[in-house]
Amino acid sequence: MGTLLRITLVVLAIVVGLCVHKYQELTSSAPIPQLNDAEYWGPGSAEKYKENTTIKDFDISAKKELIEDLKAQLSRPLVLTEPLEGVGFQYGFNTNYLKEVVAYWRDTYLPKWGEREAFLKQFPHFETQIQGLRVHFIHVKPKSIEGKKVVPLLLIHGWPGSVREFYRLIPLLTKPNPKSEYVFEVIAPSLPGYGWSQGASKVNFGPAQMSLVLRNLMLRLGQEKFLIQGGDWGAILGANIVTLSPQNVLGYHSNFCFIIDHPMIPLHKLLRNWFPSFFIKEENRIFLKPLYKEFILNLEESGYMHIQASKPDTIGTTLSQNPVGLAAYILEKFSTWTNPAYKQLENGGLTKRFTLDELLDIVMIYYTTNSITTSQRLYSEGFTIAHFALNLDATHINVPTGCARFIHDFLPLTDFELGLRFKNIVHSTYHKEGGHFAAMEVPETLYSDFVEFVAKVFTKPQSKQ
Repeated sequence: MGTLLRITLVVLAIVVGLCVHKYQELTSSAPIPQLNDAEYWGPGSAEKYKENTTIKDFDISAKKELIEDLKAQLSRPLVLTEPLEGVGFQYGFNTNYLKEVVAYWRDTYLPKWGEREAFLKQFPHFETQIQGLRVHFIHVKPKSIEGKKVVPLLLIHGWPGSVREFYRLIPLLTKPNPKSEYVFEVIAPSLPGYGWSQGASKVNFGPAQMSLVLRNLMLRLGQEKFLIQGGDWGAILGANIVTLSPQNVLGYHSNFCFIIDHPMIPLHKLLRNWFPSFFIKEENRIFLKPLYKEFILNLEESGYMHIQASKPDTIGTTLSQNPVGLAAYILEKFSTWTNPAYKQLENGGLTKRFTLDELLDIVMIYYTTNSITTSQRLYSEGFTIAHFALNLDATHINVPTGCARFIHDFLPLTDFELGLRFKNIVHSTYHKEGGHFAAMEVPETLYSDFVEFVAKVFTKPQSKQ
């Protein structure tokens, strides 16, 4: 063997060794961040704060004056810019259809507000004080448990949703089903700053800190070990709870499993894009898009995120006490996030999967609680250098994990990519119906997927934490 060839092979071996070492370094688990789980987030000084641990009934009724004022606002002349000819929702909410939504809101929905409010009150609502914040939550216990195992479940919503997303799902979870030996005690909190829960008064209340508040809520209710299910922010918060407090979590299930901040994600996506047959079954490849289409979709659909991550109070101010603008801003997401193809339709396909009553319930929760600004601040706090420095996405999760993908949701990750963080994926599914708001759109499918996951959690050996 010639000297040059020997040198080349030695250099190549060194390079390969360095690459392997670097890969192992980048894919090893980051340490669990040590956060203060009693940090005060309320107004004023923490020195004067004494936590009231009482759990109280909570009345979600809106003030009559607010409803009367809303009627007056919706009765004013509606001055809107006409949409471009032949356009659906490609430029945002189509103003021709917005006129119909406003008319329905004013003339049909609000006259029966008492009925809608009674519907929202069908589940028991409570509040308690945690770390300086008044936290609202729905708590539903199963009425009949004969022959069933009751398991506590933390159900976490996202933006621009609310606990209203779960009104079809909760009855399925809390009613015994002959196909499952489990029934669930459901705790569904309004995220701090969303709906009926108080927003933080201090900066740096990000997804990690919020997840500890939710964990502390479960401990307040006497639930030392529980399951988690969530989508959107609920997926992130749920994964954070598992990361920071794995000893409290029996299993984590999400309809939006993803990793946003891991240095190896781009490489794993490239490998999956080049050699898909190694990483996903052929029948499920329709869930994935070529990388250039992923990039385009991200550009098209993430504008709101950049605004809310940088100037949440500015956009919040334009939407607060502006019912028409608020409805357009929120409901547009229920169009394209349910199915991107709906943007071709003048009505955005909003009533293909939901009723206007359901959608306006969600708008009303934001409007009557004036919580749009505080809800959007989570984006600002979640995209800071301080938050990324926690390196949560690089901290391995060994708790049993279930990931359900829905065909019209955003850019799902395969188990190959998710394996960078989730080391114990016991349940992985692909559903050819449904989008981002699965709990609200296809609750039966989500329920069936969840109980299949739960059965695996309690039959497979548990990994050591």
